[in-house]
Amino acid sequence: MTLDAETSATITGYRPQKPQPEWDLVAGHVRMLVAASADRSPYRVQRLLTATTRLAVWCHRSGLPDDPEVWLRHETIDAFVLTGCTDLAPTSAQTYRSWLRHMRATLAWLERGEQAPPPMKAPKTVSPPYSPAQLGRLRGWAERLPGQARTDALALMALAFGCGLTSGELAAVRTRHLRRLDSGAVVVTVPGTQRLIVCRASWEDVLVHAADQPGDRFVFRPRRAARHAKNLFSSWTARHRPTGGLPALSVRRLRSSWIVELLSARIDLAVVAAAAGMSTSALARYQHFVPALDEQTAVALLRGRPDEPAR
Repeated sequence: MTLDAETSATITGYRPQKPQPEWDLVAGHVRMLVAASADRSPYRVQRLLTATTRLAVWCHRSGLPDDPEVWLRHETIDAFVLTGCTDLAPTSAQTYRSWLRHMRATLAWLERGEQAPPPMKAPKTVSPPYSPAQLGRLRGWAERLPGQARTDALALMALAFGCGLTSGELAAVRTRHLRRLDSGAVVVTVPGTQRLIVCRASWEDVLVHAADQPGDRFVFRPRRAARHAKNLFSSWTARHRPTGGLPALSVRRLRSSWIVELLSARIDLAVVAAAAGMSTSALARYQHFVPALDEQTAVALLRGRPDEPAR
């Protein structure tokens, strides 16, 4: 397993803001667990470090061995959530539980034949996409913003709606991750993924402009120093609210809009799923947003070309 340099530096340099006396005793195991699971986790590495540290300190105080396999037993995680997270809101405690159980499910001892536990939460809901009219007006609003705000708004839309990136992926993209092919298509190489991510043609100009800027900077909010700045998206959207009754910009809604646009274009489901980093079955959650084909188009698709040979 190979982590990118930034993730490795975050893990090796991590220290809690208010370290407990037990930190030095558990630090090595905490870093090892996060490093072993970070490349396969959808969660930010800083969050994994925080949750794992709390678990490790709680286990040490409870008299459990300083053994990562003991820490990540199902019963240990559940006891930790019930008794070691009483200062957190119930939803936050359950979020810690999800992170830790996902970490367990990715680590080596699953190879002994253990099955991942069933999820103890409701099925994921899908953020509703923006309408095509809203997307057009949002782009117009973004293009009228002054200076850096305009650059940030267009970068946010280009990466989330033009490329379908998640918030964690979007936050990590630097100008070095953008590449233009001979065909003119813009490809985004997201750290930690092997997906083929191709920008939609209508947003290529935004990323080409970003790639032409000097230095290796983040594409969205390039003046920040950290990959995962606190409140990276919420602080920006709170300061830049669209006018004219338009909804706020949301990475999740923009990504949903990208998925629905691809499905509406009747692109092969396997191609969409691979680009999105999802299973084809997961795309079913978006199907009710996809408009039905009119009869003429449906007939043409079902008929095929008259001169097409039978197979």
